[in-house]
Amino acid sequence: MSSVGSTKACSTSPSLQVPLRNALAMRLADYLELTKPRIALLVLVVVAVGFTLGGAGNWQLAPLLHAVIGIALVAASSNTLNQYLECSTDARMKRTLNRPLPSGRLPSAEALTFGLLTGILGSLYLAFCVNVLTALLAALTLVMYVAVYTPLKRRTSLCTAIGAIPGALPAVLGWTAAGGRLDWGAFSLFAILFLWQFPHFLAIAWLYRDDYQRAGLRMLPALGPSPKVVGFMSVAYALALIPVSLLPREFALAGDWYVIAALVLGLGYLASAVRFTVNETNRTARELIWSSLIYHPVLLLSLTWDHLQLLR
Repeated sequence: MSSVGSTKACSTSPSLQVPLRNALAMRLADYLELTKPRIALLVLVVVAVGFTLGGAGNWQLAPLLHAVIGIALVAASSNTLNQYLECSTDARMKRTLNRPLPSGRLPSAEALTFGLLTGILGSLYLAFCVNVLTALLAALTLVMYVAVYTPLKRRTSLCTAIGAIPGALPAVLGWTAAGGRLDWGAFSLFAILFLWQFPHFLAIAWLYRDDYQRAGLRMLPALGPSPKVVGFMSVAYALALIPVSLLPREFALAGDWYVIAALVLGLGYLASAVRFTVNETNRTARELIWSSLIYHPVLLLSLTWDHLQLLR
């Protein structure tokens, strides 16, 4: 009898393990979604570019890996704590209501604990394995994004300008992680990424203006009828980005090939902003978003490639 009972127990255990494995996989997937992996990956690419440019030709893999690990933890913390604070507003928007917290798949306490731990561990890791300056800048990025930008979204449309500061700092984090000083070269990277964000996020805000208004977020298009205002602002920032994007050439970070690439990309980005201004539709808003997503990686790739050619 005991042998039969044990046989039955053994035969049922695999079937019990399958739901457990599925539940664990779904839980891990929800935690991964909290970190916004696509945004985090883009941040790490920018960090690698900043590291390459800030190393003055002294490129080493181990310090870059340490920087990527620490900054990835801080980025995961930023995105998690942002979703923790915006759980109620996310629940009111169609594009975010299925996130782990508003959907109820993860308890808020778990997300808060995860966000705090990753932020603390990431900052400490950078301080001990990279350098104190990078750790302090990473902590500043986290605080500005979570404690300043996120609450301001409910109060003022200026939140976009505030949020663009932590959004542009990853390049500086890579720069300082490689041993670079906070000089004009680092500023040029920051300025490019700072200005690039405005047409991108203004187009997103226009596209989802009803969602933002429903959630009570004071993004510019959600504040009421404002025909052409968002478009004109997008054009102004895209226009300002063109001369600013040439600054790396002035600070000997790149050469003439980069200048050509920056001009072509900048004019293309500006043209998309103009089309959106002339005809504010969902289609032209999406075209502007796609233009921004092409501009960003191609410009950074061109800058990195031309910089490496100068070092040869």
